[in-house]
Amino acid sequence: MVLPLLYGFLVGVALCLTFGTVFFALIQNSVDNGFRSGMKIVFGVIVGDALFILAALLGTSFIPKVQGFEHLMALVGVLFLTAMGLVNILKGTPRLAYPKTRFGNAVYYVTTGFFLNALNPVNFISWVTIVAYIRSHLHYDTAQQYGFMGASLLGVFVTEMALAYYANRLKRLFTPRVVTIFNRTTGFVFLIVAAQIAYTRLYEPVSKLMENW
Repeated sequence: MVLPLLYGFLVGVALCLTFGTVFFALIQNSVDNGFRSGMKIVFGVIVGDALFILAALLGTSFIPKVQGFEHLMALVGVLFLTAMGLVNILKGTPRLAYPKTRFGNAVYYVTTGFFLNALNPVNFISWVTIVAYIRSHLHYDTAQQYGFMGASLLGVFVTEMALAYYANRLKRLFTPRVVTIFNRTTGFVFLIVAAQIAYTRLYEPVSKLMENW
């Protein structure tokens, strides 16, 4: 049970290290209005992720065990990672903007974090893909699945709390050039993982099947 918790926590941390709308909203509000406003954003994000995780765990649990399902999920994972890799590599240099925000209402910050997270379809797809992977490839039982996803949620919370706390320093570090380099590096990592899954989960089984023929 220790390894699923550790892997889950690391996955949660990794998912936060992308430069999307949630990241910049969190940095902006933490810089402009302090750590507490940033934590309200984080709370909204966590609520959204918790709902996504619950839907992914309960939803994919009803998928029947059919022959070839593992290969189908591997194919979906390869296509998903390839698409994300290409997007990260090909997209242009982002524009950094930190407009001043004057809202002091806690409801505003929480709902902002929630909707910035929930309205991005990639987030839900990511959680569904992770749940499908730990079931079909890692063969985690129910307790391990819930432990893994709970640890992932904790990883998201800890990482985003740290981002809110160190927002002023991060604002100086994350220039457009640094963000572009990071995005492209992440893109290449996605492509490498996609290639590895394609080879081990698709190419090798298909090659053995053709040999048997």
